[in-house]
Amino acid sequence: MIYLDYLSTTPCDPAVVKAMLPWFGEDFGNPHSPHGPGRKAADAVERARECVARLLGVEEREIVFTSGATEANNLAIKGAARHLARLGDPRRRIVTVATEHKCVLESVRDLQSEGFEAVVLGVDGEGRVDSEALREALKAPTLLVSIMAANNETGVLQDIPQLAQIVKESGALMHVDLAQMAGKMPVSLRDVDLASVSAHKMYGPKGIGALYVRRKPRVRLEPLFSGGGQERGLRSGTLPTPLVVGFGEAADLAAAGLGDEAARQVFLRDDLWAQLREGLPGIALNGAGAPRLAGALNVCLPDGVRALDVLEACPDVAASTGSACTAAEIAPSYVLTAMGLSAEKASRCLRLSVGRSTSKADIDRAASLLIAAARACQPN
Repeated sequence: MIYLDYLSTTPCDPAVVKAMLPWFGEDFGNPHSPHGPGRKAADAVERARECVARLLGVEEREIVFTSGATEANNLAIKGAARHLARLGDPRRRIVTVATEHKCVLESVRDLQSEGFEAVVLGVDGEGRVDSEALREALKAPTLLVSIMAANNETGVLQDIPQLAQIVKESGALMHVDLAQMAGKMPVSLRDVDLASVSAHKMYGPKGIGALYVRRKPRVRLEPLFSGGGQERGLRSGTLPTPLVVGFGEAADLAAAGLGDEAARQVFLRDDLWAQLREGLPGIALNGAGAPRLAGALNVCLPDGVRALDVLEACPDVAASTGSACTAAEIAPSYVLTAMGLSAEKASRCLRLSVGRSTSKADIDRAASLLIAAARACQPN
C-alpha cells in the first residue's frame, strides 16, 4: 500500500511512540494530583506545552490542550462569542470563509440560534480570500473572524499576516485554524488572537490538540463545558499525559525538520503531478496559481473519469476525494464547488498528499497505478 493521504492523518513518528510509552503504565500519575507521581506527570505536561509553544512562537501559558483541532475551533469561536455577549458586547457579526473545515462552519452556524450573524465569504478560483471582500464585511461591527491558514483539501494557503492585520484594524478578534499548517511550515501569529492545532496532522497521536489563546492583550473565552477547571478554567478534564507528551515530541521533531522536509515534499509532489499530467491528458490541478502546502496535490481527472471509480480500481494507493470528515457524503466537495467547480467536475477530483515516509519509488509506482486506473475508467 502506498499512502498518499497525509492531509487526512499522519502515522505517529517512532520517537513519539517511544516518548509516550512510559506514561501509559510506568508513570501513570494524574497530572493534576499533588503527590510525587502526579507532579512528575505535571512536569511532563508542562515540558510538552513548552514544545508546542516553541513551534508556534508563543508563550507556553498561551497554550491550552484540547482533544484536537475540532474542539479547539469550537472553543475559540463559541467561547469568544459567548464571553463577549455575556459582557454586553453589542457586536454579533462573525465572519468566516466558505472553504473552512466543517467544524468551523458548523460552529459559526450554531451561533446563529443564539442571535449571532454568520457572514461566509466566498473565494476565488484558486481558493483564496479577497482581502477587499474581507474589508467590506468588516465595515459592520464584527466580533470575530475565523480563517483557515492552509486548506485541508487543496493545500491552498491564505495570506494570514495580511488578513489578520485587516481584522486587527477593525477591532475584531482573529482566529486561525492551523491544523494543516502547523509543523509543516513556519507560522506567524502576529495579530492573531486564537489558533487551533492538532497533533495527528504532524506525526503525533490522535486525540490531542491545542488552542493558542493570546495573553496580551488578553483574550477571554467561555468554556464549552463545566468541570474541575483544568487548563486555567478554559478546558476542564484530566489531561491524557501520554498524548500530551507525544504531542510535545511531535512538535519538537517538526520544528527541527521544517525546511529540508518541506523542500523534499515539494519535489515529490511536483514529480507526481508531472507524471500524472503526462499520462492523463486533460487532467487539471486545483489551486495551481496559489501558494500551497508542500505535500498537497488536488487534481481534477479527465472528462468522464470519476475519482471514486479510480480509487476503487486502485486499491494499492491510499488517497481520497476530499476531507476525511466528509468523505462518506455523496454530495460533491463544498470546498471545490466554492472555488467554482461544477458538481460534475468536483466528482472527478482526487486529493493526494505526500509525507515523511513517501519515497521517489512510491511516487513512481503510485503515478503508474493511478494512470492505469484512470485510463481503465475512461468511457469508451
